[in-house]
Amino acid sequence: MKYKVSIKKTEEGYSIWVPGLPGCWSQGKTEEEALENIKDAIQSYLETVELLCKN
Repeated sequence: MKYKVSIKKTEEGYSIWVPGLPGCWSQGKTEEEALENIKDAIQSYLETVELLCKN
């Protein structure tokens, strides 16, 4: 599944988040690193939501 992300350059690198998944965000020193990191953040987010819905 694909999600739209928003990315912003910061003093430390790049901040990235998924507007459709509240609280799902990450960062990276480069834009490429931030994009890779958000993939892990999305997976963790969805796994957590699934676990919470089961309980």
